[in-house]
This record gives sequence, C-alpha cells and structure tokens, in this order.
Amino acid sequence: MDNIKSFELDHDTLTPGFYCLGEAHNVYTYDLRFKYPNGGDYLSYAAIHSIEHLFATVIRNSRIKDDVVYFGPMGCRTGCYLLLFGIKEEEAKQVTIECFEKCLELDYVPGSEKKQCGNYKEHDLQGAKKAIIEYLEILKK
Repeated sequence: MDNIKSFELDHDTLTPGFYCLGEAHNVYTYDLRFKYPNGGDYLSYAAIHSIEHLFATVIRNSRIKDDVVYFGPMGCRTGCYLLLFGIKEEEAKQVTIECFEKCLELDYVPGSEKKQCGNYKEHDLQGAKKAIIEYLEILKK
C-alpha cells in the first residue's frame, strides 16, 4: 500500500510547527505539531482530549466555520490534524492562532459532560491551556 502523507514526513527531523500536508479535492490537511516526534515529551491523554474539545468548538464557531472538515488528535500525542475546505496555509495558520487564543479565554471544556463525551472523566483544562500557550509561542515566531 501507499504511505499516507504524514508517514512520508521524516520524523527524525520534524520539529514543532504548522505544516500543510497537501490538498485533495480542495481539502487541505494541516499538521499542528505541538511536540517533537519520538522526543519522550508528549501531550497527556487528558490534555490532548481537552484541546480537541476546545479547538473543535472554537473553530466551528469561527469565521471559517463552514470550511471546517475535521479536527482531531494524532494517536502519537504530538499534535493534531486540521482539515479545511479551500483554506490555504497562510489563512489557515492565522485562523489557527486566533482560535487557540480564544481557547485560552474559556474557563471550561466544551462538551465534557457525561451525556456529551465518551470519556468525560479524562479532561485537563489547565494542561490543555499550558500546551496551547507553548504552541502559540511556536506559531507566532
């Protein structure tokens, strides 16, 4: 089988950042890399779960809400994937920064009640915010 785009990245040299993995049918896939791959420092399950809830809610209420296809965590816990319809890299990065800044304003994790979430006990708002602050520093360089 053919490798998917993210498997073609050299994870020995990949650094935290914002990367466009490609476009298909006007859907752009972005790699929001918070941590160094295989570096031993990963997002905790609870923090990445909360990042998923925070960012997914904020971006689906943003100015590009109709162009959001998907947002979710990487299984390796080094970051997240963001799929956007028709939004090219420069605008996608700017919207990502705006949305993460709005995430920091929230004092709760959206959708984290038992009726709303399949693992409602595993959230970490403070851990998520710490990771978001660190990631924003990388994005704004």
